[in-house]
Amino acid sequence: MSHVIPAEVVTPAVLIDVDILDRNIEGMASSTLSRGLKLRPHVKTHKTLEIARKQLSAGAVGITVATIGEAEVFAADGVNDIFIAYPLWVEARHAERLRALAATCRLAVGVDSAEGATAMGRQLGADAASIEVLIEVDSGHHRSGVLPEEVVEVARAAASAGLNVAGVFTFPGHSYKPGMPTGAASNENEALGLAAQALTSAGFEVHTISGGSTPTALISGETMASELRPGVYVFGDAQQLELERCTWDDIALTVAATVVSRHEANGGNVRRVVVDAGSKILGSDRPDWATGYARLPEFPEARVTALSEHHATVVWPDSSELPPLGTRLRVIPNHVCLAMNLVDEVTVVRGGSVVDRWAVAARGRNS
Repeated sequence: MSHVIPAEVVTPAVLIDVDILDRNIEGMASSTLSRGLKLRPHVKTHKTLEIARKQLSAGAVGITVATIGEAEVFAADGVNDIFIAYPLWVEARHAERLRALAATCRLAVGVDSAEGATAMGRQLGADAASIEVLIEVDSGHHRSGVLPEEVVEVARAAASAGLNVAGVFTFPGHSYKPGMPTGAASNENEALGLAAQALTSAGFEVHTISGGSTPTALISGETMASELRPGVYVFGDAQQLELERCTWDDIALTVAATVVSRHEANGGNVRRVVVDAGSKILGSDRPDWATGYARLPEFPEARVTALSEHHATVVWPDSSELPPLGTRLRVIPNHVCLAMNLVDEVTVVRGGSVVDRWAVAARGRNS
């Protein structure tokens, strides 16, 4: 990525290096397709129409979204195959929106309880069969999802409610910890295999076995999944760096920031600078294993140790001079999905020049 922040950029601002973005998109598509798997990227990461178009052009079979609102935004742009990877609780207002979506695209939704399936079928009525459901399996993340041996009960309830049971899915979210990606991939594989076999033995046709996360998607070896749903891979972020699932050269998104305060170590204080990018653009996510709230690509030893709404405190290494006031620095957010949901527009750069601006079209579509 070019180290140059274009002069016309007013900080703080989200920058996307389109050459690295394109390389990341092509790399994941090539890896997935070469293994005989389908790629259904999770677009909650970027929420941007232009990036989804690039992913589909590179070979993705469709997209994954987190909410009905996100699905509506991308369907309106012509995406014709969408999976809402979330155990929906469907009320009348949701059913109306799902019907409208199913009329324009192939639509699948998640479910992880007999009660949820029954409620969904009741609200959709005669339209229930027009929507596929995938049963969520807990493969070790322990968020939503049933155990593999519990999928048949949910599937039978869904079928009784008139829904079209198409398969199973999981999210190996415990892969987002140091040393865990390989183990999480193994857990995912085992859980999906057991769940799919249970459905098959109960007489269900399993068309889709869906898994994957950015930390596990590029791990080679046999997998029970038929499709993968990574999201963060398009940009990379500080978490992926520290998990060693990407390199500095894979980082496509940074936040341009300006040094507004600087202090040498004195009076018991640490050597530090403060930049004008805080939690309202970087996001405030920091896992307990992360070394800071963000990283600086040009200064790998620096650490963002504190965030305010509009300030980031960067503890500066003794090996580098403190940058002068007014210096413009690039900052890598810990969790890039949060950063994208905090801005209306991103600046697209190539070789240090601004080449486009993209709206974050699905920003705020949380329901």
